Amino acid sequence: MFPQVIRDALRWLLLALFLHMAFLNRAHAQLPTQDDEVIRVNVQLVQVDAQVLEKKTGRAVSSLRKEDFQLYEDGVQQKIAELSRDQFPLSVVLLFDLTDSVRPVLKQLGAGALEALQHLKPEDEVAVMVYAKSAQVLQDFTTNRELVVSAIEAASTMKSDEPAYFNEAIFLASAELGNSKNPKSRRTIIWLTDNVPNIPGSKEHSEKDAFRKAFETETVVFSLLERSGESDFFAAAYTRNPMFIPLRMQHPPGDVHKYAERTGGEVMTSGKKDISAKLAKMIDEIRTRYTIGYYPSAKEQKGKFCEIKIKIAADAEKHEGKLVVRTKKGYYR
Repeated sequence: MFPQVIRDALRWLLLALFLHMAFLNRAHAQLPTQDDEVIRVNVQLVQVDAQVLEKKTGRAVSSLRKEDFQLYEDGVQQKIAELSRDQFPLSVVLLFDLTDSVRPVLKQLGAGALEALQHLKPEDEVAVMVYAKSAQVLQDFTTNRELVVSAIEAASTMKSDEPAYFNEAIFLASAELGNSKNPKSRRTIIWLTDNVPNIPGSKEHSEKDAFRKAFETETVVFSLLERSGESDFFAAAYTRNPMFIPLRMQHPPGDVHKYAERTGGEVMTSGKKDISAKLAKMIDEIRTRYTIGYYPSAKEQKGKFCEIKIKIAADAEKHEGKLVVRTKKGYYR
């Protein structure tokens, strides 16, 4: 038998050892595992802008709920985490073509722009850019509508004999949106053009470059398409002439319909007389779009392009009728 003193010392030693082991186990349990760290790093809320229209009338549908949407990434259905309309502010680049056929429309737009811009919310920011061979910023992002109107008026007096390179313009406008002052804004280009691009050379950004930049910055492209006798003449001369087909295939010059379709935007035909009203209407339609948020289920590598497809649930179409969804084709992780 051990003396009482030794027995007491052993009991205290065992108790101290037990408490030490319990503390180590607790501390270890609180440390994040490698898998936990990977999950936290890779969880990314993806937000997608979507316009839902009645197929017959083209009217915007505003009554849909979260369960009315089915969203797929790379063919795998995702769980929609949030749905909103007109909740997030807009960052808008007004992008103006400086070709001869568009400039008279700009003068008319300058006269009525202030009224059209009142359709924006006070927190929405606007920048003004013009382009020919390259693009330049006339007005950085601002919520001051008078500054925007002044920039539009300045653009209407500018003249350029340079070719109009669409891809370069969209690339630089998308890059400008990537530097918008509000990181949570919905990023949009409203592009006034006659859709008669010049064929770029190898030194300019390509159509592929422009689409990548638009997808990287989550930019949606809308266009106010100016139609006139002059623009129709040049369209026939440059875009439908079979002599230019091989060169256009080698260096695609860009097209407003293609940019709008792939980014989920819209093309609206306009003219000199109704340009301000059409701008106001386009702003209203942009604001009625849904913003859908989800956390991707797959852990893809950074830089991978993920395809997106949105469908409307069958039950929703039973009471709303056939619907059309406009949204971007995907995004880069």
